[in-house]
Order: sequence, then structure tokens, then C-alpha cells
Amino acid sequence: MSSNNTNDILLPQELPAHSNGVNLCLAELLYYRQQAVCWLPPAFHIWSQLNGQHGSRYKSRGMNFSESRLYQPSDDIRSIDWRVTARTGKTHTKLFIEEREHPVMLAIDLSTSMKFGSQLMLKSVQAAHFASLLSWFTVNQQDRIGAIIYNGIRLQECKPTARQQGPLTIIHALTKSHAEMLATNHSAPLLSSPKADWQNMLRHLHHLCPKGSEIAIISDFYSLTTKDERHLNQLRQHNHIQFIQIFDPLEQGKTAFRGQELVTDNIQTAWLNFSIRKTRDGLAEQYQRHQSFITDLARSLAISQHSVTASQSLLQQLSKKKTKVKMSR
Repeated sequence: MSSNNTNDILLPQELPAHSNGVNLCLAELLYYRQQAVCWLPPAFHIWSQLNGQHGSRYKSRGMNFSESRLYQPSDDIRSIDWRVTARTGKTHTKLFIEEREHPVMLAIDLSTSMKFGSQLMLKSVQAAHFASLLSWFTVNQQDRIGAIIYNGIRLQECKPTARQQGPLTIIHALTKSHAEMLATNHSAPLLSSPKADWQNMLRHLHHLCPKGSEIAIISDFYSLTTKDERHLNQLRQHNHIQFIQIFDPLEQGKTAFRGQELVTDNIQTAWLNFSIRKTRDGLAEQYQRHQSFITDLARSLAISQHSVTASQSLLQQLSKKKTKVKMSR
């Protein structure tokens, strides 16, 4: 659903001065370049803040095998290379080097259902903000960042790239894809949602994503179906997947508005009367069914799940979580 009075209820003071919560510009995404530094470990880690007081499940640097050499008295016996030892008759030990690169891949959903916002911003704008923050955070850790962006019309690929070029490529692609999405005549659904070609997006992600990557899928997940389980299972065999769910309070039936609103899902159009409790409860029940499906699927595949609201600025949400962690220490 696209609210007719969205511009009246946006709160620009909670966003960068150049953002209106509907259109997406380069300046508001470049804004996260300096903000990403605040979330670098060991002081804070963006994933641990999303999890509240729980520890981060973000993969740490691993150790890769380098070579085998003759065993020395100070070597750890657990590193003995038994194959080489048996072949040569002399004890050899394995040497490892620290993994220096940890690619991060973003799958960003800017499709029809993301074109909705009842308060501060559209869900699609919040998704772009989160993607920008993760992109700058990743390159600050000297890792490569890549993305696949789906806007309901076409897929756009950004191959994993290091340094500043990675985030810049992604945010340029985001603004272009978002503008194309807004230019369509489709209104984002609230009553029901069309099933986008997620299988195609996940297949592209599988081919583009280097093994051992951290994958963040940023979406409201209305296009997610049981058919996607096979593709997600293939991805998680060699990578770590995070679900970043973007939601709006109105989808949960939470609103102070007590009038009527025209809602369309591109198939049918109906007026919803928010002054009636039955309407709000109906939305809440529909959202809960959707939430249960996502949670059950994520749990069955051991996928981490996080939620971010479009009714509050991203940094404000993360700062609250950061404060809670500080107080708990």
C-alpha cells in the first residue's frame, strides 16, 4: 500500500537533511560513510547490536592451510600433517595463514511490496540505508562488498569489489533501481503480495557469491515461498546467511490513524477503515502469519534473523541497541 498522505506524516528531522523518506538520493547513502566507523569491532559490531545482548554470529577470520614443513619441538602436535609424515617417514606439521578477506554479499529487495511507508520512510528507502551502512562497514574491515538488487522489474548485479569502489557502485545502483521502481504505476500491496521471481535472484546470488561469504538478504520477505528453501539451503552450505526484515508498523495494525485509506494490490482495490478494531486486528493477524512463516523457515535453515522498522531512522535504532549493551556490561 502506498499511503496518500505519506508526505504529511514524514519526520525529516529524524533523517539526514537531504532525505524525504520517499525518493532516494546519493547524498543520504553517502552519509553512512562516516557513520560506519562507529560500528567497527572490537568496541561494537553491527550484527551484535542487531541481536541486542546476544553475541554476534558474524563469521570471524579463519585460518587457511599454507604448507607443511618438518616438525619442530615447539609445534602444536594437533597440527601434525599425518599424510606427509606417513609418506616421507619424517614428522611434518601444517602451517596456516590468517584469512585476510571475507566477502559480503547483499541481496536487496526493492520490489513492489517495499514501496510502502506509513510514517518516517518507505521500506525500500530503509533497505537502501541499511545496505549503504553495511557496504561502508565492510570495506572499512578491508573486505569486498557485492550486491544483487531486485526492483520488481529487473535484477542488477554488483560484483564483489574492495575499497571505496564497492559501496559507490552499490549506492549508484540502488538509486537507479529505486527511481525505476517509483516510476512504475504499481502500488505496494498490503492486502496481499505478488510472488516475485526470488528463485532467479537466489540463483544469481549463488553464482555471483564467493564461497565463505556473509550474505545479508534485505527485504520484507513477502515474496519468499517454500520453493526458495532449496536455493537458500544451497547458499548456506558454503556461506553464512542473515535475514534483515524491513517492516512498517501499519502492517502490524499499529496506527494512530482512524480514518479510511484506499489500498490496492494491483489485482483488487478496497477501502480499509482503520477506525474499526477488526481492520487493525486483521492486519495484525496477517502479519503474524507472515512472521511465523519467515521465522520457521529461517530456523529450519539455521539462518540468523533481524528486524528493522521503517518508522524510525536506522542509526537511532542501532544506537538504542548499543546503549542497552553498554548498560548490561
